[in-house]
Amino acid sequence: MTFSLLKRMLPLLVPLLGVLWAPLAHAQAIPGIPAVTMTPGEGDGTQEYSVTLQILALMTALTFLPAMLMMMTSFTRIIVVFAILRQALGLQATPSNQILLGLALFLSIFIMKPVLEEANKVALQPYLQEQVTSIEAVKLASEPFRKFMMAQTREDDLALFMRMADVKYDTPEDVSFWVLMPAFVTSELKTAFQIGFILFIPFLIIDMVVASVLMAMGMMMLSPIIISLPFKIMLFVLVDGWALIMGTLAASYGL
Repeated sequence: MTFSLLKRMLPLLVPLLGVLWAPLAHAQAIPGIPAVTMTPGEGDGTQEYSVTLQILALMTALTFLPAMLMMMTSFTRIIVVFAILRQALGLQATPSNQILLGLALFLSIFIMKPVLEEANKVALQPYLQEQVTSIEAVKLASEPFRKFMMAQTREDDLALFMRMADVKYDTPEDVSFWVLMPAFVTSELKTAFQIGFILFIPFLIIDMVVASVLMAMGMMMLSPIIISLPFKIMLFVLVDGWALIMGTLAASYGL
């Protein structure tokens, strides 16, 4: 049965194979585009890679984008403060993680706007106009981020990682990114916890007052969190808490 079906389909398969084979045979006659080519620089010993290899490197670098977002921007401080604030309010899932992440992302873009504009001016635009090579553009783009990270990094945190790496630098411009990045994140976490501690105090006082009142009234079985939650939300709304937190976070970066 299978042989008879194949015999009936054979007149249709032969023209179909001919149609599919013609473009493949024609494609083999066309010389392929070299995937990896290197163009030597003008007497300086550098090499410029082909566009195909540059695109491959760019797509590979995109996988490190989340880590770069946390290690080189204000995202870490903002998201930690938001998480501590939600815990202080006693809200486990409101606002949701997606809302907090989106808010932290766009606030980070707002804070990092001067750095991004400078990187675009000194690196991206010259590269698009073919005034600098891709390697030079990466080096030029890293300088605005280095200045931002260095301005927010504590000296003791930077000295700690310099001792761990057993290196010494004469000037801040000589500090390696591999030393500056963990020092910057450590400083960001320290600052975020300091801001979170200040945010936690008024809500902790409300919890203590409510717990004391319930204990004085003999309501031992009633959870103080249930009673204090509306008061904490009301206090946060009355003082325009979101605007205060946004302004505090932006001001902590000198904006």
